[in-house]
Amino acid sequence: MDKLAIHGGVRLKGEVTVSGAKNAALPVMAASILAPGEHNIYNIPDLRDITTMGKLLAHLGMGYHQENEEVILQSNNISSIEAPYDFVKTMRASVLVLGPLLARMGETKVSLPGGCAIGARPINLHIMGLEKMGATFTLTDGYIHAKAKKLRGATICFDIPTVTGTENLMMAATLADGLTVLENAACEPEVMDLANALISMGADIEGAGTNLIRINGVTSLKPLNYRIVPDRIETGTFITAAAITGGEILINSCNPVHSDAFINKMKDAGVSIEAKDSQLLVKGPDKIIAEDIKTMPYPGFPTDMQAQFMALMTIAEGSSLITESIFENRFMHVAEMRRMGANIKVEGSTATVKGVKSLKGAQVMATDLRASASLVLAGLAAGGETVIDRVYHIDRGYERIEEKLKMLGAKIRRIR
Repeated sequence: MDKLAIHGGVRLKGEVTVSGAKNAALPVMAASILAPGEHNIYNIPDLRDITTMGKLLAHLGMGYHQENEEVILQSNNISSIEAPYDFVKTMRASVLVLGPLLARMGETKVSLPGGCAIGARPINLHIMGLEKMGATFTLTDGYIHAKAKKLRGATICFDIPTVTGTENLMMAATLADGLTVLENAACEPEVMDLANALISMGADIEGAGTNLIRINGVTSLKPLNYRIVPDRIETGTFITAAAITGGEILINSCNPVHSDAFINKMKDAGVSIEAKDSQLLVKGPDKIIAEDIKTMPYPGFPTDMQAQFMALMTIAEGSSLITESIFENRFMHVAEMRRMGANIKVEGSTATVKGVKSLKGAQVMATDLRASASLVLAGLAAGGETVIDRVYHIDRGYERIEEKLKMLGAKIRRIR
């Protein structure tokens, strides 16, 4: 397995360009199932999860080709309706083919995704919504077998906001008979991006970006020709990289509006951030001010930035409380940060972080995607060398992160 070795203490300086959002690209790729023809999707990051989704679509009988930042999908022929366990166990987003396959083919067989390192993320809300739209489900040998001659519009109220649930049902509803109303829907920018992609295909959708989405079903859709939004989590990670090293970074090709809650909290922590169109100029402070956060669904503080923010708080002046309200097991990075000298105490869903003067390099292990990013950030600030094992996690969500950091002056190398 690859490792990353970082010699910390270097003040990062320069420009970096943000890649397309993985969490927006995956559902848009799944949406290509809905319409026959050739689909062209741009600003696609070169990541393992993207490749996995491409292979899954190819398994369904579609053509798949990725070159540079473009993915070309050919969906005239769907020869399989099954999403096997080998794909779903690797990437939970594979369940996003459930709604589109059911809408276009009238039947699908999708493996249950099972557990996740950061907590259980069941798909019961997906199933509940599709049942209200007329689908029937049976569970056999770990697979969900769904059938629906023709989906019909329904009013569906989610018990809690669910991003993939909102996306799955929104895709299914585009070809259903009549009006579908999604109440307490997820408001994330990635949901809005999928809605915009579907609208470009001819879908009739109103309210995406709010908790009430209305979809009037249409008889057919046309192929995609769409550009994915920038990755707000990568944007936030580079903001934190500037802050934690006391550096100065110009972040290009981002969408500052999508990162409002995070940017405001970073400003409270003493970080200078100037936004202009699709750019952010970030300057790290001489001293970081301890700030409390609580992760919330969008537009609140993103759970995907919790670990990175904690890395910053480990060297802040004072104490901070970090409360995780989205996932029940998302503090696994704490033990690794302690190996680097961080003072962190966890009680239930809250971590108390007492800032220390400096972190020390150590051998650490990544446990999930965002935890691995937080360890990279901690390593950039630490004295000495930090070696991060199991960095295949970070490769799932960050495109060539070590190359981008090198361009900013970081002393980082990949050990293969």
